[in-house]
Amino acid sequence: MNLLQFLFILALSVTVIAEKKSYDGYKLYKVVPKTEKEVEILEEIRDARFADFWNEYFKVNDDVRMLVEPELQLVVQGRLMHAGVQVTTIIEDVQQVINKQLTPIKDPSRTSSFLSYDWEAYHDLNAIERWLDELVAEYPSIVSPVTMGHSVENRTIRGVVINYNPSRDKPAAIIEGTLHAREWISTAAVTWIIKEFLTSNDEDVRAMAENLEWHIFPVVNPDGYVYTFTDDRMWRKNRSPASFTSCAANNASDDMSNGVDLNRNFDFEWMTIGASNNSCTNTYAGPSAASEPETKAISNYVLNVKEKADIVYYLSFHSFTQLFILPYSHVTNVTQFPADNHDDLVEIAVNSTQKLSERFGTHYRVGIAAEVLYPMGGSSFDWAKAYGNASISYLIELRDEGQYGFLLPPEQIIPNNLEIMDALVEMDKSTKRLGYYVPTSAACTSIYSLALISLGVLIVNLFN
Repeated sequence: MNLLQFLFILALSVTVIAEKKSYDGYKLYKVVPKTEKEVEILEEIRDARFADFWNEYFKVNDDVRMLVEPELQLVVQGRLMHAGVQVTTIIEDVQQVINKQLTPIKDPSRTSSFLSYDWEAYHDLNAIERWLDELVAEYPSIVSPVTMGHSVENRTIRGVVINYNPSRDKPAAIIEGTLHAREWISTAAVTWIIKEFLTSNDEDVRAMAENLEWHIFPVVNPDGYVYTFTDDRMWRKNRSPASFTSCAANNASDDMSNGVDLNRNFDFEWMTIGASNNSCTNTYAGPSAASEPETKAISNYVLNVKEKADIVYYLSFHSFTQLFILPYSHVTNVTQFPADNHDDLVEIAVNSTQKLSERFGTHYRVGIAAEVLYPMGGSSFDWAKAYGNASISYLIELRDEGQYGFLLPPEQIIPNNLEIMDALVEMDKSTKRLGYYVPTSAACTSIYSLALISLGVLIVNLFN
């Protein structure tokens, strides 16, 4: 037993385990390793489970975020200071930030309610599903309820299809939120997109909503999402018990082995890179490719949509780090396995992020995962590109760059949503300009009809 393991066991001996995990006194640290030796020290702390690293992988000059419990803070700080590594405290008490996430903003000028839902706080699964039911009742000719499948704990993976003219054939688009349970801002962003498609008077938003058949799922990991409200706010995976085991060797609670990282479980380059075969880790890829019911549900749904229509967009929303990630994610260099339309994907993403920055000055980066985050296999958006033939497939990492990370305060929900909507509108303009689909909205049809009538009149006049 080394010194780090001994100190961890000592810390556990004075820790009271509550039914719902409390993050009272937990601190979020920022560390920027300047040398390979400093990276090794961080890896040593990570492997000893002395901290929950919000960066799954890191290298020299990366901004690294570490969540550290009170009993281990002196140990972690001492180890880093002894090695000359500078530590900055980003959040003094994590539980206080968690509590604020569930407290609505008291600012009448920022009201954003739509039916029973609002974007002044984060909402649990019951509230989201109740709102989806209201949408179907309020817009029966436009909104249809849809079930993607069921989760490990037999929860329904629910969404809506938005189609302004079901009698007209049109391309499809699929939006997926909350594949990782703790990334609450992704849920808030996806529900906002639904609201905008139904209520916005902006011509570009209307065109985007009406030209495509939208399949939108705010929470594709319902078990994990519920668990973040009832048991552990920082839970990432689904809740599969299939690989349950003792995590003592990993200095972690055995509960950590419940669950699979769904964004490592898809049957595309599964377990090739950026994933773990250890169920006691956050990036556990599962016992086999597509082993999880949530993964199967998403895959089957995409393939069913593909049989009926061309899929223009597959958008997978995550947080944090402010990125538009392009396929494919398992390579370390884009030249190794570029998407067939890589240059177009870059152009569309760059245009989108430039437009996004105009509202609040928020900066997003663009690239494949190895360039802007870390390489990984088994991701949903890569699979959707490769097997769903989605023309434009992105993994979009939302706010912020690490000040709050997964704990983005409620006052940033609406700004995040406004700027991401700007990006999506620009994305759609660029996509159409590059010829990926032809608009078929009622407005466009009317213009086309008027043009044909005018042409007919001109021809008649020429022959008279």
